[in-house]
Amino acid sequence: MIQAKKSALFERAFAMYLMPSIRRSFSHLYARNIRPSKGPALIISNHSSWWDGLLFFFLNRRVWNLDVHIMMHERGLKEFPFFRRLGAFSIDRNNPKDILASLRYAENLLKQGKTVILFPQGDEFHLETRPLEFHTGVVYLLEKCPEIPLVPVHFYYSMRRDKHPEVWIDQGDSLMLSDFPEGSRHDRTVWLQERETTALDRLKTDVLEENYEEFQEMLKRRRKP
Repeated sequence: MIQAKKSALFERAFAMYLMPSIRRSFSHLYARNIRPSKGPALIISNHSSWWDGLLFFFLNRRVWNLDVHIMMHERGLKEFPFFRRLGAFSIDRNNPKDILASLRYAENLLKQGKTVILFPQGDEFHLETRPLEFHTGVVYLLEKCPEIPLVPVHFYYSMRRDKHPEVWIDQGDSLMLSDFPEGSRHDRTVWLQERETTALDRLKTDVLEENYEEFQEMLKRRRKP
């Protein structure tokens, strides 16, 4: 596996590039319940776009201010190695030994007080793919670090009236391992998968019904001349 090689200087420089890029790429960024964690957390999300990881970086700079590391597919990290300096580390799901090494690396990060972001689907899938078939790594990490909260985040991308797409982001309530039903790691993963599928579909409904009142606009648009 490829380990992260974080650089605070590179993060600051990258933020100067990313913020204008987000403004150019999206017409609106609506967010609900985005709030900082009181400490390290395991953050998960559905994964349908290359933008997902960058939006996490945006949220962390704007709201969370946590020491964040993110699990990324090895082929993507090799293609974009600069993500290592933002806290990305790799996983190769075609190699069982590499999977275990990546999970143990993530476990050590959590035990060091760092926040870990991962995508339980394991790869990018179309936004409307159902169910959100999760791998068991999330429950593995919670079993190893039961004092760490699980924070679900949901992304939904939508084309509407503007030239550029909107992105809607919803942060769900935190969960502890004790909130999960009793059962095997697989059973608990299926429970989480069903729970997060329902939450994402609820966000989709909010988008379709244009329920703006519960969301905050986080994207500051440039004024037109």
